[in-house]
Amino acid sequence: MLRGSKVGLRARHEDDIPVLQAELYDDVVNQARSDTRPWRPITPGSQDGQFVVDDKEQRHASFSVVESGGGTLIGDAVLWNIDNHNRSAHIGLELLPSARGKGYGTDVVAVLCHYGFVVRGLQRLQIETLSDNAAMLRSAERNGFVREGVLRSSAWVMGEFIDEVLLGLLARDWKPKS
Repeated sequence: MLRGSKVGLRARHEDDIPVLQAELYDDVVNQARSDTRPWRPITPGSQDGQFVVDDKEQRHASFSVVESGGGTLIGDAVLWNIDNHNRSAHIGLELLPSARGKGYGTDVVAVLCHYGFVVRGLQRLQIETLSDNAAMLRSAERNGFVREGVLRSSAWVMGEFIDEVLLGLLARDWKPKS
């Protein structure tokens, strides 16, 4: 398990999937805001769901987010589109509704940075988030990410186009939390 001050990132357990499916994926508005793919209903127990981990897939590292104290499941985190040639990857996370607004997101980003830069030896991490996602923008910037641009009207979300903010962090600029 990878540990932060408030959270741990661990391998996905089979019993995490129904919780993540019900509380994150089945919330259509939340899912539309957190994924570039259109929402579609997925049968419970399906091996098609986004929270089912393929351990052979090398370009994505998926984690379940748990509270440090009791190990309660509080979300999903991923380093995705890992490019070993260019040594870069993207960060994504979703927290259960009950875990939002408690500073967990900032800690998840910090732990994913440690994983990307220290464990995987990457050079660059990137985050794309909706321009109105203040929590993710704050979490990224508190971890040293720099706004690099705005992708105008690039995300189709529930009937409207929304700008996305592109943030990046280089290994040389990363300051790990103690």
